[in-house]
Amino acid sequence: MSVRPSILVVDDDPDARLLATLALNEHGFDALEAGDGETASQMIAQCSPALVILDLGLPGIGGLDVLKQVRLAGNLPVILLTGRGDQSDRVVGLELGADDYIVKPFDPREMVARVNAVLRRGRPTPPSTALDFGDLKIDLTTRDVLHSGNRIDLKAKEFDLLAYMASAPRQVFSREQLLAGVWESSAQWQGTATVNEHVHRIRRKLRTGPSEPQWIETIRGAGYRFSPER
Repeated sequence: MSVRPSILVVDDDPDARLLATLALNEHGFDALEAGDGETASQMIAQCSPALVILDLGLPGIGGLDVLKQVRLAGNLPVILLTGRGDQSDRVVGLELGADDYIVKPFDPREMVARVNAVLRRGRPTPPSTALDFGDLKIDLTTRDVLHSGNRIDLKAKEFDLLAYMASAPRQVFSREQLLAGVWESSAQWQGTATVNEHVHRIRRKLRTGPSEPQWIETIRGAGYRFSPER
């Protein structure tokens, strides 16, 4: 007998929880329920669900705060439940690491389809703990950075930012995406100037001469990207 994956539905609306749990139970899942953020956090730690369906408009500990806690703990898949007018919250939630979102009122069939899609997709894991770009080597386990054979002294967030971008070479990241991915914050709480300052520090530490190209490029109007081509 196969074990049914457990899905935690977090919503303060009992009718929405009932609609979701009935559909999930009918389609091969074991649905769990939580009506507030504090209970949700406890159940995530105790029950280890396969996925969380998370309402953003929770009393007490809000949905975005629960999402931050989940991302600090690991890669548990999260689908957000949002109202039609909550576009800004959806954007922040996705930047903080949510896997998908569903707009209320939702079709139970669509919800189940999105749950199945997220579970099939899974969350990728890094294929290696070391990034090698010739002159620049980044060890994700020891947090060592070597440039032209010389060890570079980076502060904690400088390393996090460099490693985050270097793990996706040539991908352009907006300042808001970097705030969410590296600082687990948003422009509502922390200015994007933080990103600019850390990029400036990294560039200064990695440049061995005035004519050497930069590893982190500025893409005007879009953000930054790590460029491994030398």
